[in-house]
Amino acid sequence: MAFVKAQKSKAYFKRFQVKFKRRREGKTDYRARIRLINQDKNKYNTPKYRFVVRFTNKDIIAQVVSASIAGDHVLAAAYSHELPHYGLDVGLTNYAAAYCTGLLLARRVLKMLEMDDEYEGNVEATGEDYSVEPAETRRPFRALLDVGLIRTTTGNRVFGALKGALDGGLDIPHSDKRFAGFSKDSKQLDAEVHRKYIYGGHIADYMRTLMEDEPEKYQSHFSLYIKKGIEADNIEELCKKVHAAIRADPIIKKVEKQPPKEHKRYNLKKLTYEERKAKLVARLNAFNSAADADEDDDDE
Repeated sequence: MAFVKAQKSKAYFKRFQVKFKRRREGKTDYRARIRLINQDKNKYNTPKYRFVVRFTNKDIIAQVVSASIAGDHVLAAAYSHELPHYGLDVGLTNYAAAYCTGLLLARRVLKMLEMDDEYEGNVEATGEDYSVEPAETRRPFRALLDVGLIRTTTGNRVFGALKGALDGGLDIPHSDKRFAGFSKDSKQLDAEVHRKYIYGGHIADYMRTLMEDEPEKYQSHFSLYIKKGIEADNIEELCKKVHAAIRADPIIKKVEKQPPKEHKRYNLKKLTYEERKAKLVARLNAFNSAADADEDDDDE
């Protein structure tokens, strides 16, 4: 009789250690994170900042974050749902919106640190690679790009947000190899192609194609653009106005919250002890009066 050897004994499972919760959920790459947050020991308690970009179905989140033992501290944040304040009401998750969100965060951080006059950045986006030059007084604000679990393919929207932050005046170590318009064959960045993406030219091209080939699809796909009166020819002008508005006033806008609507109750309201007692007395009185009425009927 052959015995099967236990490959994993009880001792193995006793020593088994589960991975961190966010690793199990597939939310955090701790291998990448530890390399981003580890600070040199001779810098003591100096925060090491990360330029964090995340995408949801309807929003773009950009934050400048530093890590501490107690947890991550967010210095400043910008969201693409803020862009309607600056004139961009539609297409809040595309490459052009990512650029605007990155630009908004960069100007907001520099305004907060009173460095916005020293570091204006690249005022007009040309699509060419840009790195901020140190001023005589203070060095530029430095942060490291944190892409999370996003696949860093050429032309990914995360690099649109990076370009916006660079043009806004932040110092972020980078290469131009992943910007939209970089050619693998020539190993050079085509600034014209990149500029087209920054100003929404790829969206304008798609709008024109659909208008000619599939008008019905155009009506449904770009219904919000049509409703707002945005056409393919004026998207670039709109983006330029948004960039100018962001630079003019990057401070976060306070939104007046609407009072909560009346909520319809589907369950009974919880009664206090006194209310329950009174309800029971009322039921007993009603029961007794009904019993007395039945007795009077029987007597008759």
